[in-house]
Amino acid sequence: MLIKLAWRNLWRNKLRTAIMLSAMVFGLLGVILMMGFMNAIGQSLVSNVISYQTSHLQIHNQRYIANPDINATLVDEAAITRALDNNSFIDAYSARLLINGMVASAKNSRGVMINGINPADEVNVTSIHHTIKQGEWLDNRGRNPILVSEKIASRLALRLGSKVVLTFTDFAGEVTGVAFKVKGIFRSPSSTFDESNVYVRQTDLARHSKVTANHEISIKLTDINKLDDSYQQLLTQISPPNTVQTWSQIQPLLAAMVASLSTSNFIILGIFVLAMGFGIINIMLMSVFERTQEFGVLMAIGMDKASIFKLIVIESGLLGLVGGLLGSAVSLLLMLILQRTGLPLAALAEGLGAMGIDTVLYPWVDANSYLITVIMVLLSSLAAALYPARQILKKPPVEAMSEKH
Repeated sequence: MLIKLAWRNLWRNKLRTAIMLSAMVFGLLGVILMMGFMNAIGQSLVSNVISYQTSHLQIHNQRYIANPDINATLVDEAAITRALDNNSFIDAYSARLLINGMVASAKNSRGVMINGINPADEVNVTSIHHTIKQGEWLDNRGRNPILVSEKIASRLALRLGSKVVLTFTDFAGEVTGVAFKVKGIFRSPSSTFDESNVYVRQTDLARHSKVTANHEISIKLTDINKLDDSYQQLLTQISPPNTVQTWSQIQPLLAAMVASLSTSNFIILGIFVLAMGFGIINIMLMSVFERTQEFGVLMAIGMDKASIFKLIVIESGLLGLVGGLLGSAVSLLLMLILQRTGLPLAALAEGLGAMGIDTVLYPWVDANSYLITVIMVLLSSLAAALYPARQILKKPPVEAMSEKH
């Protein structure tokens, strides 16, 4: 009975209730869209780092992690590859020879990481081959081919077929300069990554650097959800001085940022719910004080204060529940649309590229977040009713019946 009465009371002033519900719906829509946008940014960052840079796991010599020296190569690489071949959780892996050096043309030069790769293995682990904008992916044809990014090509005035010189210190400590020919030009989602990486064949780089082993093995898993289990299992199979790292250990700042996204989202939601609570307090105060005489009559004819208190709290709770459900439903519909169409941000391409974020984002919010949102709005609404209810219950029935508004 109280619920039915509270629902009717809520719609006595249809305009006021409709305005409050509209404010709640649009407010929740904005908050959930912001949460979905932040989730999409985090997902894009992690996906791009895994796809283009770190993969899921990497194996290095511990000395290389402390100081990426050309001499800090993997120890007993054959034993490592045997262990990897016998693991069902590994989808593919690729060994790399990594050397810090300079790439120079007749126009300019810049410092880069020279990635010596096996082209056939690399395509199974990273997505760099999908980002070729001009030319071709590395293969066994030609002498000393190289892949450079659009950023580097622009800075060094390069085009397909241009000659560049890679300068680096070889295994013996001698400075070596080798001419390479541009075979392909790529552009990944991260302009920062593009500015500091070039790709050559591992065999070419090994021959000129006199390095007989690799520095890194990058591993792609069959299921990223089993990352921790795979990491722990592989860690027991790899002998020191070699060690295994997850993508989050290789990119700790990114991992920390992504881990804090959920906290940031709920802080934003909490601020909105707090502001909404004050709005509901205002609405309930107006509604309650308009009916002071009515409450006085109810108390005079025997309705106990506990029932009146419950009535006011139920009214506020219904307002919050309806607003929370409507807001979540509208937000869910918008998320479903954006999951199909994406949110294009081409105008921000330069800034997003510097951070390694895609220019088309697909906002998403998990089901638990919708549930938590509705619960938080409901609890805030119930709490917002306490002050108005207390104010009306402090008045004696006679005083309440004689009060005019």
